[in-house]
Amino acid sequence: MHIPRRKTPFSASPEAFTMKTRKNNNLPIFVVVFSVFLFGIFMYNEDVKSIAEFPFSSTPKAQELQEMQETKQSSSDSVSKQSDSVSEIQNRVSLSATARTQLEETQLENPVSEETQEPVELKTMMEEKEEDLDKKIEMNEEDDAEEIELPPEDCDLFNGDWVFDPVTHPLYKEDECEFLTAQVTCMRNGRKDSLYQHWRWQPRDCNLPKFNARLLLEKLRNKRLMFVGDSLNRNQWESMICFAQSVIPPGRKSLVKNGSLSVFTIKDYNATVEFYWAPFLVESNSDDPLMHSIQNRIIMPKSIKKHGKNWKGVDYLVFNTYIWWMNTFNMKVLRGSFDQGATEYDEIDRPLAYRKVLTTWAKWVDKYIDPNRTTVFFTSMSPLHIKSLDWGNPDGIKCAKETTPVLNRTTPLEVGTDRRLFVISSDITKAMKVPVYFLNITTLSEFRKDAHTSVHTIRQGKMLTPEQQADLETYADCIHWCLPGLPDTWNEFLYTRIISRS
Repeated sequence: MHIPRRKTPFSASPEAFTMKTRKNNNLPIFVVVFSVFLFGIFMYNEDVKSIAEFPFSSTPKAQELQEMQETKQSSSDSVSKQSDSVSEIQNRVSLSATARTQLEETQLENPVSEETQEPVELKTMMEEKEEDLDKKIEMNEEDDAEEIELPPEDCDLFNGDWVFDPVTHPLYKEDECEFLTAQVTCMRNGRKDSLYQHWRWQPRDCNLPKFNARLLLEKLRNKRLMFVGDSLNRNQWESMICFAQSVIPPGRKSLVKNGSLSVFTIKDYNATVEFYWAPFLVESNSDDPLMHSIQNRIIMPKSIKKHGKNWKGVDYLVFNTYIWWMNTFNMKVLRGSFDQGATEYDEIDRPLAYRKVLTTWAKWVDKYIDPNRTTVFFTSMSPLHIKSLDWGNPDGIKCAKETTPVLNRTTPLEVGTDRRLFVISSDITKAMKVPVYFLNITTLSEFRKDAHTSVHTIRQGKMLTPEQQADLETYADCIHWCLPGLPDTWNEFLYTRIISRS
């Protein structure tokens, strides 16, 4: 059965509806369309507001991140003042996937309004990226530094020639190293010529690496470097301080002397360069660092623990002992102990006593030094220049007034060095269980008759008077060396070994 439908205004045909509308003179159609448009706009805005307050999307839109970035930039004057290149890097970093993920996790864990939370997060992230960027720039500056070329492992650094090189040497200036003592500041003490500062040692088969103070300090970071021995090792220690301190700002370095131990501290690197006074390495009656000018020198060849306890835990140990052996042909060996008040002694031949002492030292090193932590060096004999006839100058007076090295020689210069002690030290260090690097400075130093302090120094803590300086035969010091000068070359060998092995 056909069910009749109820007629409604919309059931009529379109033509009838149109005619009826026009006939009844209702609202124009454009008013209806406009009303529908306004309703749609209102609903769209409500949807947008809802999405903003309740972010269902797992990934912020690029436009939203860009707006947050602009909000951060407008609220931070420091960021807006960065250079274009830095700002570009920061923009890329802040819009990375990692940054987006961090921002989303923060929003989900702390559902607060966009206006309060997101700018804070962006500010923190931007500050962190700025710090990372600064570190990267510093690293790039270091990477741009000149590359250090190391010599081959089998190159004999100690076989070579002295080359006059006023361009690269000296490696520092006397008046710029505040820690030099009056004993070695020859120019300040009245020396007129400075040629001795400009000689560079050139190995025959390779090159010494260019000295880089910052590289040395990086190798010494959180480490201790200690020189142990006599005044020649102190000479080398002062040179090493000048090497290291040249790039350290004022207030970030200090020198403290306490008894036998002197410690130069480099605060920003947590590093120390130290000197320990022990002229014979073993116990002697010359162990007082201030009152040791004793003619009757007595040693205890088998007693080293009192000194050795100060050497434990050091990362680089540089030993020497020689000059204090040279004032007599025989050495006095104590019967008993200084602590027990013993005074009697035996006299034995110098080489025999030297062998006894170095044997005691070698046993201590092998027992107490961990080669995985500590690198051990032994410096050979630093020569004297007492007789000018040794280098063919019959009119000279000791080393006084000498201004140039001995050049064009292929054989050692005979200046009175006790080569027997050289052989003993070389043989003992080679036979040790703990590896010891032998700094063979003797022959190359024998050529440097020009580099001693001569009369431009102090004696017993006082500057030489003009009358004393005129008495060359009595007062010329042909044992110690001016700084800058020859000990800098010894430290170039040490520097080469440290940077190549660490």
